[in-house]
Amino acid sequence: MISLLDRLARPLLYALDPEDAHRLAIRMLQFAPVPPAQPDDARLGTRVFGLNFPNPIGIAAGFDKHAEIPNALLRSGFGFVEVGTVTPLPQPGNSRPRLFRLDADLGVINRLGFNSEGAEAVLRRLAARAKAGGIVGINVGANKDAADRVADYVRGIEKFAAVASYVTVNISSPNTPGLRDLQQAAVLDDLLARVINARDRVARNAGPTPVLLKIAPDLALSDLDDVVGIARARRVDGMIVGNTTVSRPAGLRDRQSAQAGGLSGRPLLPLADRMLAETYVRVEGVFPLVGAGGIDSGASALGKIRAGASLIQIYSGLVFRGLGLIGEIKTALLAELDRDDSQTIADSVGADAAAVTAEPWPA
Repeated sequence: MISLLDRLARPLLYALDPEDAHRLAIRMLQFAPVPPAQPDDARLGTRVFGLNFPNPIGIAAGFDKHAEIPNALLRSGFGFVEVGTVTPLPQPGNSRPRLFRLDADLGVINRLGFNSEGAEAVLRRLAARAKAGGIVGINVGANKDAADRVADYVRGIEKFAAVASYVTVNISSPNTPGLRDLQQAAVLDDLLARVINARDRVARNAGPTPVLLKIAPDLALSDLDDVVGIARARRVDGMIVGNTTVSRPAGLRDRQSAQAGGLSGRPLLPLADRMLAETYVRVEGVFPLVGAGGIDSGASALGKIRAGASLIQIYSGLVFRGLGLIGEIKTALLAELDRDDSQTIADSVGADAAAVTAEPWPA
């Protein structure tokens, strides 16, 4: 049924401006009677940062920015949903057009700029679904004009710790000027110290809330050393590797590839996998990683796990493959388990990380 709905909706969505198509997709998932996906094979289940995931496939932040459809996405077969990015105060983001499909490259460029309805609106929605179950994390960011951006992240923790399964600190979007500067060592150390302190302070009422750090794939390896060292010292619960890239890989064919913004989709995969593997070998098992960037097939999902991801997130791949991609990935993961006679997908995490770091740097 999900595949049928995909086939019917795809021509309509492709006829629209990409941002209008995204808005329509949200509305369709809100109101269309999407049947629940088949129950997951127990072997796909995994426990990561203290949470039990029915399968390791999540949808990345950016799709359901305002927490309008987490239940529908979980029903479609995702093992978890990450909503946001959410800023403390509402803000419109950058001017349109700001979302571009690269059809010839199976990629997407966005320069949305943290368009958000604000924390209060999202809090109401998450509180209303609190008893619905499922793992729903939230990705928090800073307002563009905030005088103290670190304080915005602290507010995000304080606001959402009680209603989110986990909170992701997003300092890696390229579309808010200066935001990636928060990845610099001294600033990052202060940010994580204040964020973890806030999490611990509200835990008495909110309960334990894992805190994840989302980084850019464009970090120099020396900077990655600093980021991982600080994340380990401040005892974050995990990292998401990574966000979109401001680089433009060789060989892009679509004329839209010259647009400013962050690139995602298939062209990002080699860089995203390399940065994931580099992070994995530096983390040394202290905390788990979530792999994002470029997944649009069962093979690329499996490659992400073998490069070091305990969980994976998809988004741009859905633009070109639809919700049927979820089932394809599950089939590939189960086939891997059958080949290796493994009991869980966790047995494959990081199996190829050392080999990936030995390859030439992605062009």
